[in-house]
Amino acid sequence: MVHADHSAPVTGEVDARAPIAFVPIGVARTALSERASAARQPAAAGGAEGRIELYDGRGFEDALFGLEGFSHLWLLYVFDRNVSAGFRPKVLPPRSKVGRVGVFATRSPHRPNAIGMSVVELVRVEGLVVFVKGVDLLDGTPILDIKPYVAYADAVAEASTGWLAADPEPPWGVRFSALAEEQLAHLEGGGLSLAADITSRLALGPQPHAYRRIKLEPPAEGGGVRGTLALKDWRVRFEAAAAARELVVVSLHTGYRPSQLAEGGSAPPLHRAFAARFS
Repeated sequence: MVHADHSAPVTGEVDARAPIAFVPIGVARTALSERASAARQPAAAGGAEGRIELYDGRGFEDALFGLEGFSHLWLLYVFDRNVSAGFRPKVLPPRSKVGRVGVFATRSPHRPNAIGMSVVELVRVEGLVVFVKGVDLLDGTPILDIKPYVAYADAVAEASTGWLAADPEPPWGVRFSALAEEQLAHLEGGGLSLAADITSRLALGPQPHAYRRIKLEPPAEGGGVRGTLALKDWRVRFEAAAAARELVVVSLHTGYRPSQLAEGGSAPPLHRAFAARFS
């Protein structure tokens, strides 16, 4: 729906500056409830699964006809958690080595119009539900549109990468020690999944950044890099081999102090159980 400015001269054309209102076609359902837990890009989301639930009563059953022939989709949606945060002309992207850049040169959610777009893998369609993989949307995100990803039209082999060319290196490899895997499995059993979030953050490297709360330690014997990533109320210790561009997650630790972990303290039960098992 377009709201025209009736005080403007009648020219036969709609005022291009008039507000435009969109009605969502559905909602995303994912395991991501907080912005900090979402991958920065769909490619970093790995195999994270989700679904798009379309609203009934609007003929969307017919609108989905033929979609299952495509392997990937474009999702257009609203950064609804960022609407109140407002527009930022310049932002600091997670991978930036050149400082702040214009928001139009990034995928930042802090845009004049809080519209996002992601490529996801189509799993299947059941009625008004579209099941997808590699999803980086928060649960409850309003969906504006679905379009098929068409490789010959959407992929441009010779496309340049602008300021990203300052970081031409591939992502760092991230692997977990046996202890870290055991700790992650324990947290999974308590309903908390951290592996994908840890991987997406450390894949950008061990350097501290505004989007990665990393504290580096004195160099290890042999010159290796050691540090701790703060991930909400968890601490992730890692070691990095710069030559191989690989980080090893050594162990996880609670961010609560012993007094908070004690009986009657303020630490959540999951943290107390974790500390009791792995201290």
